[in-house]
Amino acid sequence: MKETVNHPDHYNQGKFEVIDVIEDWDLGFCLGNAIKYVGRAGHKGKDREVEDLKKALWYIERRIQQLNGSD
Repeated sequence: MKETVNHPDHYNQGKFEVIDVIEDWDLGFCLGNAIKYVGRAGHKGKDREVEDLKKALWYIERRIQQLNGSD
């Protein structure tokens, strides 16, 4: 039976689970979400890859706005 809540397949590519990297690197909310979406891009189906990359970009742009004091 596939694990769809705690360890879904699209979060487990390669040696590391995305959440472990986000926590280890202390990325915070926006950058953590960007890494999450980049890490799973293309693994939930090729038709969703562009959508996940756009979501990652949104979070990166939001973090840039925060750093520039525009948020």
